[in-house]
Amino acid sequence: MPDLRLITTEAELRAIIPPPHALVADKTIDHLDAHCRSFIERSPFVLIATSDGAGHFDVSPKGDPPGFVTILDDHTLAIPERPGNHRADTFTNVLAHPHVGLIFLVPGVRTTLRVSGRAAITDDLPLRESMALETKGRGPSVPDVALLVRVEEAMLHCAKCVIRSNLWGTEETVLAANAAGVSDLADAMADHANIDWQTDKIRRVIERDEQDNLY
Repeated sequence: MPDLRLITTEAELRAIIPPPHALVADKTIDHLDAHCRSFIERSPFVLIATSDGAGHFDVSPKGDPPGFVTILDDHTLAIPERPGNHRADTFTNVLAHPHVGLIFLVPGVRTTLRVSGRAAITDDLPLRESMALETKGRGPSVPDVALLVRVEEAMLHCAKCVIRSNLWGTEETVLAANAAGVSDLADAMADHANIDWQTDKIRRVIERDEQDNLY
């Protein structure tokens, strides 16, 4: 590391970044509810973080038409593997260390969905055939394998990073169309944190956070 002062304990860290509000700390759930499902069903893009267990990490992007990640049940996802560079970093990592982290994006939606859990690799033919995509002139493309993720934690993440980056630009009509049907963050937080607040109050907290704590 460069010759800079480093923070080496959680106490030092928390002196700078205090613990989160209970509404934020308690919004993580251990399954895929309707809010999570609506997000995944509309997502065309997911980032998959894996590790080989020895401290070497990889983040791999995956993209297909919206809804390409299959929800098998409230605790299980299947992500198809399309033709790529054959490095298979995600899969070799999972064989050594099955813990994974996912971030789902929906164009036009400022919120992101974070999912973490344990992964496995399957070549189950019926599952793979269910995730086939039509290609021009070559018939259906069936993935060679799929990544199964057993969900342990799921949470909708606040929008400030997307606002700061202006990730989706200013095409409001396009963004609104893409966002249709995705759960509002305030509604999801009220359900996930099981907190007895009116969603309008939570929405005001979120909006104030986006305005006052953006930088």
